[in-house]
Amino acid sequence: MVMNKLVPGLVLTALMATASPGLAADNVKLQVGISGASSDAGFYIADKKGYFKQEGLTVEFTNFDSAAKMVAPLGVGQLDVGGGSVSTGFYNAVMRGIDIKIVADKGSTPPGHGFQPLLVRKDLVDSGRYKSLKDLKGMKIAGSAPGSGSTSTMNEALKKAGLKPADVDRVFMGFSQMVLALQNKAVDAALITEPSATTAEKSGAAVRVMGDDEIYPNHQLAVVIYSGAFIKQKPDAAKHFMRAYIRAVRDYNDALNKDGKLAGPQGDEVVGILTQYTAIKDPEVFRAITVQGTNPDGHVDEPSLRNDLAYFKETGDLQGNVTLEQALDNSFVDLAVKELGPYRKK
Repeated sequence: MVMNKLVPGLVLTALMATASPGLAADNVKLQVGISGASSDAGFYIADKKGYFKQEGLTVEFTNFDSAAKMVAPLGVGQLDVGGGSVSTGFYNAVMRGIDIKIVADKGSTPPGHGFQPLLVRKDLVDSGRYKSLKDLKGMKIAGSAPGSGSTSTMNEALKKAGLKPADVDRVFMGFSQMVLALQNKAVDAALITEPSATTAEKSGAAVRVMGDDEIYPNHQLAVVIYSGAFIKQKPDAAKHFMRAYIRAVRDYNDALNKDGKLAGPQGDEVVGILTQYTAIKDPEVFRAITVQGTNPDGHVDEPSLRNDLAYFKETGDLQGNVTLEQALDNSFVDLAVKELGPYRKK
């Protein structure tokens, strides 16, 4: 029985897992950081459908406002796995010799999957204050964390309008806080992930003006991160976690229809899981959201990660010679796909 309520602090799944063939009978308990975004779906599905249990794993979820706040606990081994946007804090940690690795895709923006859209307050749209991206000039715009992937997305949006980051006022907060900030008119706009984006729209507070699949196509916005301690001290568990995760993201892809909505053959099942594991209990919200792309074979989009890394260096937020190769480990997804075979949509 799952007991996850997704509140701050550690929440136990309380699964009495049994080992899969070839794995030691004792459960391996893992600490997993989540951000409360729709891109956590792979973790939720793997837990609910017993894939972690079948691999001899029990996970405990911890909610964070952003992946940037996961870096320190990942670095000291308090978290085994984390998931979210790659930030300057992540790369700075790698440059300092802290052993953390990007290991899989968690959320990206291929066409039709703009799951972190740009929202502008409805009153500003209705009044004509906002008509196009150039009208962002002077606005207060919320994002998830300084130096995160969303800052690179905002840079791409501003470039389309001939603007620079200095032309807007950036503020940073958690996604659920962004909804309240839009409703209270504390911010003018936000780059906000699903399902919070649809929640803000349904409340009447904001209008989706552009998907980030249009702003920054194929952006690797969210990733799965392993701590070095997890890789070195629990190598078998790290392999089994990835196998469970890849099975789950394949179920997620099977749940999508041709329009990219959670209305495919397994859509109702995945919607039910999301309403159980998140604070949003209305299934219609998840049926309405624009969902993330998640590679069913797990591999990340390396060109966009390189572009973000170059942007972080350009801004001066990241100084030094850190490379993507230092931060990326494809071996776990490579092994999982070898064992499971390549993805074929059901």
